[in-house]
Amino acid sequence: MSKLTHIDEQGRAQMVDTTEKSATARRAIASARVLMSPATIQAIREHQTPKGDPLETARLAGIIAAKRTAELIPLCHPLPLTHVDVRAEMHDDAVYLEAEVTTHAQTGVEMEALTAVSVAALTVYDMCKALDKSMTITDVRLELKTGGKSGEYHREANPQGTR
Repeated sequence: MSKLTHIDEQGRAQMVDTTEKSATARRAIASARVLMSPATIQAIREHQTPKGDPLETARLAGIIAAKRTAELIPLCHPLPLTHVDVRAEMHDDAVYLEAEVTTHAQTGVEMEALTAVSVAALTVYDMCKALDKSMTITDVRLELKTGGKSGEYHREANPQGTR
């Protein structure tokens, strides 16, 4: 059985020591969906949501969240992010969100991408909850990661044809 990287010899949680790791270019993409009623989708499309534009607000919230990941997730390293992008796409029954994060560092940015897309999804919910309290945040997942010792990871397409 392999040694757990975030547990010391006494069983205490610890931040992984990356001192000896080489800095490399790293990239991660994560996605999420916010399922909602057709009426809520229509309100977003027609810019009729009571709190303003949920997609632009979610995009900004996701960018801020990526930059603050180390403050939110206890054992994450603070990283010098070189790029964060959060995209929102309207579907018939959902808002599809995708966050892309890059850095040149000693550890990856998967958690930053996942945090960005999670906070963006929560923001869509917050901005639209007056219209639809039954919205569901779903499918928060890593789509792609590159760089580092473990190499590349690409999620395979699902049967609906979206990532």
